[in-house]
Amino acid sequence: MELSGGVAQASHVLEIPELGLIGFGAFGRLMARHLQPYFRLLAHDSAEAPAPAEGVTFTDLARAAACPVVVLAVPVDQLPAVIAALRPHLRPGTVVVDVGSVKVRPTEAMLAGLPPDVEIVGTHPLFGPQSARQGIAGLKLALCPIRGRSAFRIGAFLRRVLRLRVVLTTPEAHDREMAVAQGLTHLIAAVLVRMEPLPTRMTTRSFGLLMQAVGMVRHDPPGVFDAIERANPYAAEVRARFLDLTAEMGRALAHPAEG
Repeated sequence: MELSGGVAQASHVLEIPELGLIGFGAFGRLMARHLQPYFRLLAHDSAEAPAPAEGVTFTDLARAAACPVVVLAVPVDQLPAVIAALRPHLRPGTVVVDVGSVKVRPTEAMLAGLPPDVEIVGTHPLFGPQSARQGIAGLKLALCPIRGRSAFRIGAFLRRVLRLRVVLTTPEAHDREMAVAQGLTHLIAAVLVRMEPLPTRMTTRSFGLLMQAVGMVRHDPPGVFDAIERANPYAAEVRARFLDLTAEMGRALAHPAEG
């Protein structure tokens, strides 16, 4: 399977490789838009009639799973069921890639449920439809090699062709950092949304940036928030520390030290 040099010169290649895309929600559509110049995309979604998309052929699960690369773009809590359904249709040597917001639990599910003769790569694009509206070049993607060597070819394709900034990591290191970088962002955003209406006339630059960050995540499906806050094994500890420090600061402001 060739994912770098040959795909990068797709206009000179007669045979474009097939890629099976399982799940065609908002992020599946974003992926398809950027991958369709380089792959024949065969998508399967549980929705009865997904809206048409350029360069995408909708098919059944078995046909999508027969592709040499299969990308799982489904909510984290649905992964075990999807993996079980995929397993009988995967061919030896297939590369299975997930794009979940957390990595430890998806990795465990893939190692437990996928056949031993398929390769496994964990990824987390550190962007979504909102933050990628102006394109994906220069945005970050976390890459976790799990089983096999294909992760390095995929990383080369992502860097050289899609111009992403690839961060090589492990599932554990990823989730530890994301518990802070992503967990706190979504937690604060959820609180601010519940405090609406918020000021719009007299605001500071820093408040505007904060609301811009809220806008990037406020329309995420509920499953994204649940995955970030509940499926990350390190999120509860970070959240508890943040809330304890917030309460401590509240007490200090309510009862300033005698001076």
